[in-house]
Order: sequence, then C-alpha cells, then structure tokens
Amino acid sequence: MKNTMMTPCRRVMAALHNETPDKIPFTSYENMAPRCTIERELRNRGLCIVKRIPSYTIRHPNVTVKTYGYTDEKGRDVVRTVYSTPHGDLSKLTQAGNNTTWTHEHIFKTPEDYKALLFYIKDSVVRPNYDHIAMEIDRHGEDFVFRDQIVLEPLQALISDYMGAETFCYEWMDNQDEILKLYDALVELARKVYAAVADGPLAFANYGGNVVPQIVGLKNFEQYYVPNYNEAAEILHKKGKLIGCHFDADNAPIMEAIGRTGLDYIEAYDAGISPSVKEARKAWPGKVLWLNWPSAWHLHPIEEVYRDTVRLIEEAAPGNGLIIGITEDVPEERWQKNFTAIMDAIDSRPCV
Repeated sequence: MKNTMMTPCRRVMAALHNETPDKIPFTSYENMAPRCTIERELRNRGLCIVKRIPSYTIRHPNVTVKTYGYTDEKGRDVVRTVYSTPHGDLSKLTQAGNNTTWTHEHIFKTPEDYKALLFYIKDSVVRPNYDHIAMEIDRHGEDFVFRDQIVLEPLQALISDYMGAETFCYEWMDNQDEILKLYDALVELARKVYAAVADGPLAFANYGGNVVPQIVGLKNFEQYYVPNYNEAAEILHKKGKLIGCHFDADNAPIMEAIGRTGLDYIEAYDAGISPSVKEARKAWPGKVLWLNWPSAWHLHPIEEVYRDTVRLIEEAAPGNGLIIGITEDVPEERWQKNFTAIMDAIDSRPCV
C-alpha cells in the first residue's frame, strides 16, 4: 500500500489500522484550519480534515430546558441554561469563545443538586442519527475523515461537564457515595451510546478524553476509567470499529495503565508535555499514536518547526500506526506557515 498514492482519508484509515501508508498522515480538526488558499494547497498535498460528529442524539424527555442570553455585569455575552426536573432546577452559565465554550458556572453547585442531577442523567434517551452522518460523508469526499464521539468517561463527565475539577475534588472527599450513584447512572448512559456507535456508519470513535492524571490519580484511573474503555472496546470491536481516547495532558502517571486498555489508538498525545514519542511507542507497541503536534512548539521559529516534525517522525519509526494531528488552537498569525513547515517535513521523510 505504501507505494501507491492514497487519498487523505485512506491514508488516515491505513494508519489507524496500524498499516504503513504512502506517507505519514497529517490531520487537523475542522475548526483549526480556516478555509483559504493555503488550506486548499495543504489539502492538495494531503492534509486531512477531521470532522467530529456523533452518530446519535441524547434527549431528556422529562426535563424542561430553557436558555436565554444576556450581557452580564462584566460585559460578557453569556448564556444561562436552566434544566427543570421533578427534584428542582439546575442551571449552567456559558460563554462562547474562539473554537470553544467557557463554562462560568457548572450544572452542579451544592450537595442539594444530587437528586436533580441523578434524575437528569437517568432521563437520557439515546437515539441513532445515522441518516445525517451518511449525508455528511457523501457531500465532503476524500479530503475528510469522520470520527464518532462516545460521551465522556463517567467519572470524567462529572469532572469536566457537571461539576468542574475543584468542586469534584471536594465532593469526592465529602460525598463519594453520592458521586458514585451519578457514576453508575453515567455508566448506564455510556452503554446505550456504545450500542448506537457500534451499529453506526462510522469506522472509529473517541471515548471521552481530557483526562488529567494529576487530578484523577493512577488508582482511580485503573478503577473508574480502564474498565469502561475495555467494555466499550469489546462492543465496538465486535462490529469492526476502532476506538481511541483524547489523552492530551501529561500522561506520565498512567502510561502503563493506558497500555493495558483495549484502546486501538491514542489521540491528541502531546509530546511537549507527556513522555517523548519514543517512550510512548515503547509503552504502547500495539497502539496507533495520533499526535497533537505539541501546542507550545507553535511559537518556535519556522525552521525549528520543521526540525521538530522531523524529530517526531524519527522517534516514532517505523512509520506504521503514526498520525500527526492538530487538535488544539494555533496562534492565528502562525498556523499557515507552521502547517506548511510540518507538511514539508512529512514530505521529506519516507514512511518506512
């Protein structure tokens, strides 16, 4: 396969199956490469755009949801979302940012919110949305690859979505039994999602992500994350699907534990803050390494960006099961030159 020119999509899929493509795939999330002449030139050279789109929807038929926007006392344009349940109201406050959404208030605020939040989670109904996915694939073509998205890991959902890291840490110490009730409900929700994704049209899916090992700790990661990855992997593998996770933090404390999971690929791995690519290859010999080109390195001189890329490729040798991706924001004034230098380095290195 490696001596035949591949489309960007086929190149990514070959790498995800731990094969050796014609060259190292270079990918970018859809919102990280604005449409322009340089972006078009890069796609002509093989840049593959990653479209992240779940193959299902989640609804809460017994929860009333109201949203309203306003400008707060700090001059921010914010959105208040109120969730009314039989056990009381929950609310969150968010603000749209550049390629992200800032959460100023999480849905859980005090222990009085446990009953309402538990009801909200248990009220989740998962419905396939396959027709929409098929239409999106048909109209985009071979410059794009589509990735399904399983919900956040049950414990990570509490940390990232519902509580925030600080509140979660206090509640974990003070009200762990209540948290574990939420955890169990989120496990059941995730199982409904596994089934929808496994039967869906997309070939691979991320399960959760943004785990911060320094908050979770190795013991909790092994107890509350690894079993969920393995259960999901078993279900997806039976349907011929691949599964990975967005591990973009310093993964040093959990490297060995990740290696014992059934995950097929590790996505968004940042060698600028985690152990080196060479160490990651050694720790995960059977797993595909889908890098985030290290975020902090985007400030390096352009010649160094080229050399940085060459070093990443050389550390990862051989060239099978390796993808270089952009999964985080790049300074607006740097992305065009940096992406071009990264592609130049990829083209200069045979994929062997």
